[in-house]
Amino acid sequence: MTATASEVPAEAHFRFFELEVLRTRRLGHSFLRVTFGGESLAGFRSGGWDQSLSLFLPVGDAEHTVLPSTDEDTWFGAWRAVPDAERPVMRSYTVREQRRTEEGAVEVDIDFVLHGDSSPASRWAGRAVPGRRIMAIGPAVAANKSVRFQLPAGTDAVWMYADETALPAAAAILQALPEGTPVHAWFEVPHEDDRLELATSAKAEITWIVRADSGPGRTERVLTEIRGTELPAAAAPYGWIAGEAGTVRAVRRHMVQERSVNRRAVRFTGYWRLGASEEQLLAEAYAGQAPSEDPDSAL
Repeated sequence: MTATASEVPAEAHFRFFELEVLRTRRLGHSFLRVTFGGESLAGFRSGGWDQSLSLFLPVGDAEHTVLPSTDEDTWFGAWRAVPDAERPVMRSYTVREQRRTEEGAVEVDIDFVLHGDSSPASRWAGRAVPGRRIMAIGPAVAANKSVRFQLPAGTDAVWMYADETALPAAAAILQALPEGTPVHAWFEVPHEDDRLELATSAKAEITWIVRADSGPGRTERVLTEIRGTELPAAAAPYGWIAGEAGTVRAVRRHMVQERSVNRRAVRFTGYWRLGASEEQLLAEAYAGQAPSEDPDSAL
């Protein structure tokens, strides 16, 4: 019998892994896929869907990540005690795919959004070459609490919104959905050639929204596209929304108030927030001030 996430102690869900860059591949204007391997991945257990993990990226021009501790009881305090200029950068990413090769090795794909050197993750990914190693906290059991997409029994339609930061998670979800699942997805990307070919056996209708700008008006443009879409009737739709926090809230409100989706059947996650740096968001998370993702939270 397979244990469920609630039956496995939280500390057993995740552990440290050393990831070695095997190869990279450009997917579009904004996307780069980095394929990782390494002996420690033999114990990696992705739960699929929108499985997340935390990467620790080296600072400056360092080739590999060095952490002061990987002990489950002391790592966080030790990592936080490292001076800002020397502390490896922690970022959350989605497992795009995990697979086993014919030789029995485990490989993991992670898709990065490239926007020059304006963020540590983009800077690192743009310079990633085979042999470089980073550290990660990832899943050691497949039924873990970092898989947010949980398709309820009886769902008769899936409605999705993602911007480029959440597109890898959305693509992994589409690939894993049961054959014939009715899906309508709105995917917002910054460039025309970011409209990727996405493998799925679901019955998926995808609307690509190519963003004209990154200012406050972007949310209204997304809502205009979604409101203008006539959707087939569904008795029990499931919503999955991820991307910029303000747009995520607006799309969630639309689904619940205008499309009459049960709020408990809408999973929403703010991956970033307009006007806030990644360091600010991390500080809020450390302080316990991160926005609620509870389905009963205020719209």
